[in-house]
Amino acid sequence: MAVLAELGSSVASVAERVGPSVVGLGRGWGRGSGVVIGDGLVLTNAHNLRDEEVTVSFPGGRREAGTVAGADLDADVAVIAVDTGDAPPVEWSEQTAPGIGTVVFALADPGGRGLRATLGFVSSVGRSFRGPRGRRIRGTIEHTAPLPRGSSGGPLVDAEGRLIGINAVRMDGGLILALPADEALRRRVDALGRGEAPRRAHLGIAIAPPHVARRLRRSVGLPDVDGLLVRGVEEGSPADAAGIERGDLIVAVAGKPASRVDDIHAALDAEGDELRLTVVRGADEREVTVALAADAAEA
Repeated sequence: MAVLAELGSSVASVAERVGPSVVGLGRGWGRGSGVVIGDGLVLTNAHNLRDEEVTVSFPGGRREAGTVAGADLDADVAVIAVDTGDAPPVEWSEQTAPGIGTVVFALADPGGRGLRATLGFVSSVGRSFRGPRGRRIRGTIEHTAPLPRGSSGGPLVDAEGRLIGINAVRMDGGLILALPADEALRRRVDALGRGEAPRRAHLGIAIAPPHVARRLRRSVGLPDVDGLLVRGVEEGSPADAAGIERGDLIVAVAGKPASRVDDIHAALDAEGDELRLTVVRGADEREVTVALAADAAEA
């Protein structure tokens, strides 16, 4: 019983310390949570936002209209500009990423319905999930602190109440994935708070699932070839300028076989100003060099 009492006291202590920094987004269970990171700034997941304005609910019932200062959909983070009043900013941890077995506390205010605070343990590290636009987000923290729907964007903290992650995804079995609040995230968030949009190389294509590619090729009598089927090309994009067409099959990226959209994302992150693609059009294979552009568009 003494152990249970101590755990309960720990949850209460963290809730008292960090709770004033936790906010709700939207109304009811439909949106999410966030955490104050500075005067006039709230951090949350990008997937919680539906438009440029969002209602932010603070402890005590105060509601304010906030606007998106900056969002990075590929990293699933966003910063909201809003009158934070006397809500204190959360303290960022200066420690290294938590290891398996570390005690953690998860907090949320789902859609402004009231503070939630739970305790759990880090169950795995280096996990990944797909962001709102399909790009895989790696290096996340898996933990067991249970959270209800509408909790994404809320903070994951250590026993001292310092920020170690942003809760992002609920998985089957009740496990949660959190973005690590490391130096890379802090730099990204600082830039978003200044209104600086993320810049990433992109091709400007939409990719069909592999099973769709195989089915379509068989339907027109073409041989099975592993690759990524282009189901759409953005007008004026780098892919469009390079002559990529709808129906092309990308079989290699930067000289390496391509079987998943992650192969394209990895090459875009690693390459410079150009990207070499091997493309099958019909039964003919050709090499295409794409001059890359950097913006926030999809692959």
